[in-house]
Amino acid sequence: MSILVPLILLLLALAGAPLFTVIAASALWGFYQTDVDLQVMAVEIYRVAEMPVLIAIPLFTFAGYLLGESKAPQRLVRITDAFLGWMPGGLAIVALVACALFTAFTGASGVTIVALGALLVPALQKAGYRQQFNLGLVTTSGSLGLLFAPSLPLILYGVVAQQMALDTPVSIDDLFLAGLLPGGLMLLALSIYAALQPREHHKTDHTFDKAEAWAALKDTAWEIPLPIVVLGGIYSGFFAVSEAAAITAFYVLVVTVLIRREISFDKLPGVMRDSMKLVGAILLILAVSLASTNYMIDAGIPEQIFDFIQQHVSDGFTFLLLLTLFLLVLGMMLDIFSAIVIMIPIILPIAVEYGIHPIHLGILFLANMQLGYFTPPVGMNLFIASFRFNQPVMTLYRATLPFFFILLITVLIITYVPELSLALL
Repeated sequence: MSILVPLILLLLALAGAPLFTVIAASALWGFYQTDVDLQVMAVEIYRVAEMPVLIAIPLFTFAGYLLGESKAPQRLVRITDAFLGWMPGGLAIVALVACALFTAFTGASGVTIVALGALLVPALQKAGYRQQFNLGLVTTSGSLGLLFAPSLPLILYGVVAQQMALDTPVSIDDLFLAGLLPGGLMLLALSIYAALQPREHHKTDHTFDKAEAWAALKDTAWEIPLPIVVLGGIYSGFFAVSEAAAITAFYVLVVTVLIRREISFDKLPGVMRDSMKLVGAILLILAVSLASTNYMIDAGIPEQIFDFIQQHVSDGFTFLLLLTLFLLVLGMMLDIFSAIVIMIPIILPIAVEYGIHPIHLGILFLANMQLGYFTPPVGMNLFIASFRFNQPVMTLYRATLPFFFILLITVLIITYVPELSLALL
């Protein structure tokens, strides 16, 4: 019977049962096996409501969806083009930076592909870049913003890690700082690759135009203060992450609905509904995963796994290599939110035993997982881009291969050079 139940749960998961139901059932079975009152499940789920920082997730998500439905993507492309377009390969670099910044605030790379793809792919093609490069760049760069604040995966990792009573505290503010250099390294590597790309019909890059730069600045006058105030306030300690999320949501709501009037009052409920669908999925999985995490900790499962691994892996270098391979495979099968709430409670205690800093683990975990967005078979970005650009999935897979290998090299650097993640703390 003890073997049959996990087998049934695995088959249900493979058959497409909602992930939260499989996690909840496994936790309930575990508690039942250890004669723990099953009311503990309700207590653990209720505990989610008592996390002050968790309010940041729905607020940042709502703000991101508002930005996605407004004309902010067009303004973001315009201002980055005005200030970066004069560089060699400028338009491609503009695309990378714009996608990364937009994903950081929306928290969803798919939204970035839909919102910016229609602007960037035709512009890149007009500038003479090859179609395969254009598709690969937009499909790939949608996930670059996951390491930049106020990325939802960064916040979620911090929430999960804080529930594990580690000796080394994991604050979301520190995670925001830790992602800056690794995320910048990824952007730099892809920017160099983009600058070296040949063009089918070479066009001289435009020079810096002061008039256009000033016009772009005025056009984005309402958006420019947002990252400065929000991130500056967080990093300076002036306000907490949850307060920053509230300010962001309120500010974006006022600007998009009342000042710019790009989202009508009739359309607003639909934007709210769509954003809260994502939030509901995340919070539901998180709630049942907390119960599952507590069961695993009480049962000593991480310690048992560590003892088994230690018999075969004696040093941190090898462990990190195996972890990288594991995360690449995991990213092919699970979306990043599910992977965080399911795997971090297992991986984090083991990594700490090997002397890996929890903040560093969070950054390398997300850096690895973001590759999964454009890696088959799940590769969400591949399917979104396939639908958006009307291209076969395999065409997009081939287009993203050069980007994948470049980012894989940067991921290995991030993994084995922890100073990149910890230098600013």
